[in-house]
Amino acid sequence: MTPAELKLAADGGRAVAPEAKPGPVAAMSLRGMTVSYGEKPAIFSVDADFEQGAMTAIIGPNGAGKSTLLKAALDIVPRVSGEVRVHGQPLERARGRMAYVPQRASVDWDFPTRVIDVVMMGLYRELGLLGRIRGHHRDAAQDALDRVGMADFAHRQIGQLSGGQQQRVFLARALAQAADLYLLDEPFAGVDAATEAAIIDVLKTLKTEGKSVVAVHHDLTTVQSYFDRVLLLNVRRIAEGPVRTAFTSDTLAATYGGRLAAAQIEQLELGGAV
Repeated sequence: MTPAELKLAADGGRAVAPEAKPGPVAAMSLRGMTVSYGEKPAIFSVDADFEQGAMTAIIGPNGAGKSTLLKAALDIVPRVSGEVRVHGQPLERARGRMAYVPQRASVDWDFPTRVIDVVMMGLYRELGLLGRIRGHHRDAAQDALDRVGMADFAHRQIGQLSGGQQQRVFLARALAQAADLYLLDEPFAGVDAATEAAIIDVLKTLKTEGKSVVAVHHDLTTVQSYFDRVLLLNVRRIAEGPVRTAFTSDTLAATYGGRLAAAQIEQLELGGAV
């Protein structure tokens, strides 16, 4: 090291390296995240950093803890241990900067409510439980529906929509929150190709606006084309980083084990996904 890179310590003139300059603050950081259902951990001591302005996929086999990780980060399920920081702040101080889209299968679609009302639920932090809905609230909800191609369905009962349309509505609810960090649990599960294309277009637009997207994802063939970064999870963190370096045949084999056959990995390689 050059003299400029060193400084003398007070104890006997021992040379020590200067303190490293802090890097950019992550959109969300998880440290030591552990969740247990009974005696079996669903996720164990997971550390992860989700970059600002990036789209990150969380992938792994069924039962790997992918959805649990998101829910624990949001305090939807209790943690045995772990710390969550959002844009450098404790979770309690940063909830308003986060929006969540749950799995469509976890929602009661028989509840009698209109599409526009579902989207305005995303404004509850601003409205409060008894807040008065004003014109600009409806405008914000209508604009969010327009962004996902559902503006003409505003007054339709939510249960009358197709699965893909319902998923778009829940994305619109998240958009209405004008969050900085969007967490999505299997956003493409069970939707048609047109809906998947519409959703990914919206998510990529959020990225260009400087927003951050974290999505539990199951289709390995689209990881490379949809996402910038990837977290491979199987109870523990297996690998994390840019797709080009972390999404490899070795890390996939370590993550999926026997559940992802060598032939499947070879097919991904031939298709340019690995």
